Amino acid sequence: MCGIAGLLTDRATEAGSHAKRMAATLAHRGPDAQGAWEDRAAGLAFGHARLAIRDLTPAGAQPMVSASGRFVLVYNGEIYNAEEMRAELPGHPWRGTSDTEALLEYAARFGLRAALEMANGIFALALWDRESRTLALARDRMGVKPLYWASFPGLFLFGSELKALEAHPAFERELDREALAHFLRLSYVPAPFSIWRAARKLEPGHLLILTHGKPPCIERWWNASHAIGQGLARRGQVPLEDLAGELDALLADAVCRQTVSDVPIGAFLSGGLDSSVVVAHLAAQGGPPIQTFTMRFAEGGYDEGVDAARIAQHLGTKHHETFVTAQDALALVEELPSIYDEPFADSSQIPTLLMCRFARERVAVVLSGDGGDEMFAGYNRHVFIARAWPLLQVIPRPLRGLGSGALGVVKPEIWDELGLSLGIRLMGEKAQKLAALLGETDLERIHSLLTAQGLAEDETPLAGQASSPYLAQPRTDLEPLDRMQLADIQHYMPDDVLAKIDRASMSCGLEVRVPLLDHRLFALAFAATPRQRVAGGKGKALLRRALARRLPTPLFERKAKMGFAVPIDPWLKGPLKGWAMDLLAPERLKRQGLFDVGLVESWWRDHQSGRTKRHHALWNILMFQAWNAQGGGAG
Repeated sequence: MCGIAGLLTDRATEAGSHAKRMAATLAHRGPDAQGAWEDRAAGLAFGHARLAIRDLTPAGAQPMVSASGRFVLVYNGEIYNAEEMRAELPGHPWRGTSDTEALLEYAARFGLRAALEMANGIFALALWDRESRTLALARDRMGVKPLYWASFPGLFLFGSELKALEAHPAFERELDREALAHFLRLSYVPAPFSIWRAARKLEPGHLLILTHGKPPCIERWWNASHAIGQGLARRGQVPLEDLAGELDALLADAVCRQTVSDVPIGAFLSGGLDSSVVVAHLAAQGGPPIQTFTMRFAEGGYDEGVDAARIAQHLGTKHHETFVTAQDALALVEELPSIYDEPFADSSQIPTLLMCRFARERVAVVLSGDGGDEMFAGYNRHVFIARAWPLLQVIPRPLRGLGSGALGVVKPEIWDELGLSLGIRLMGEKAQKLAALLGETDLERIHSLLTAQGLAEDETPLAGQASSPYLAQPRTDLEPLDRMQLADIQHYMPDDVLAKIDRASMSCGLEVRVPLLDHRLFALAFAATPRQRVAGGKGKALLRRALARRLPTPLFERKAKMGFAVPIDPWLKGPLKGWAMDLLAPERLKRQGLFDVGLVESWWRDHQSGRTKRHHALWNILMFQAWNAQGGGAG
């Protein structure tokens, strides 16, 4: 993995120096080398920060010029079928063994679109055609690798992170209030927005074409919604056991492809389904024991290390554990804004960052189970929709309203106490969401409620601005579960889950690969009927059946996966209270002029008293405030 940056400008003599300055801000993504290239006559310049994983020699350095001299590529990612690309170019005078060269020369011969469609991998790239003076940007199908861009009169900028764009003196730092409204509901800024009005994210599976003097042209080169059609064509025709066999074979190939590396490789292992299936396939390849990494929490309620250790022992991995305390996690809070260089408030970013730093002490590449929940219906909301949607359709609306009111009357703390006795975590939060859901009949609004973090759709703490709900718009001809998963795959997964792991891993020069997001698995996952995905009150039924071919069922069916839960609620009442009060001080909020000061104050009082659960909404505001305090630019 690497960091990329570049520009196309009317001020040609300045392009090279600006590209180097932009790339220098990405040194954490590529600590091994810095590279730059410019076409001074055209005003085009590329910068690159290299993390050397494949072909560690200078032959793998970027930016890379094609053998013909016509094309120049700068790219961040990994192409796992690079050898297949090379096989399509017999007799080509290869200079090295990198996947960069394979991608570049394939695009030079067959065109960029053909190269994108051929590529099995994760990437964000820029390709310059010196002959036509055309710049192309592209992002991988699932959005694993990030790419930002900004266009001004006579100037176009792009980079792996916003900080690269901000390094150019002409970049305009004006907050996008609509993006901020989305962030305060979702805990992340959804594509195509960025926190700055001038900058945009290139969406997954999209291609941007820029010819000097013309506005950027953006189009899809891959569409998740259309790809589902391949799965639908087989739905209901294949028994679950046969689908599980196909999935097992595809996973074996995906994991095998993603072990290609010239540096040490390992895997995250939490004890859950997703990481377990990845490690099981890694171990099945033979060779030296795989290095696996688990984080254990000193607070027992968040510790899954025992389960991970059992699986590691069964598979014969070289297992590493690190124990993390609340103090370790709290010490990172002030670092977060510089790592996630636009506001980001998924609190699992904290343990994710600690886990990446721990793994980086021993390896440069890890395989992860990210994407399993979205691809195979693993979230509670997926189970809820599969089981409850038919009931919601037949229960009279007035009766649902009564149920909603009854649930809402009980304080969250009382629900939490009941949940402790029943072994149910966060029961108060779940009861609040259920109360809201009982009043809804529209599937897209239900998805919005289930994914929003602490705000109702008509709520906003922003002064003088109505809420800007960001509702997914998936195909309406699909089953409710399909639509819920598709919305997650198109929005929540790239902008939250994958952004989180990219920034955390790249901040310490660690490459994370995600075999469960091999695009070939997509059609297979959606070939399963809803009942083949959610069964017995549990999601990921297809993945469970496939994993049973690799692991004894008792090893992974022990209990519900907890995930990287972070106790934000008690932290804001305890060790983070002073930090939070400083960031939410009325004088500071008034000076900024962004928030409804009275509303934020009331939320804080209600949360401190336990009257309402407002920790998610407050955490979102606090993450914006912390980002802003480190140079965000809003007072």
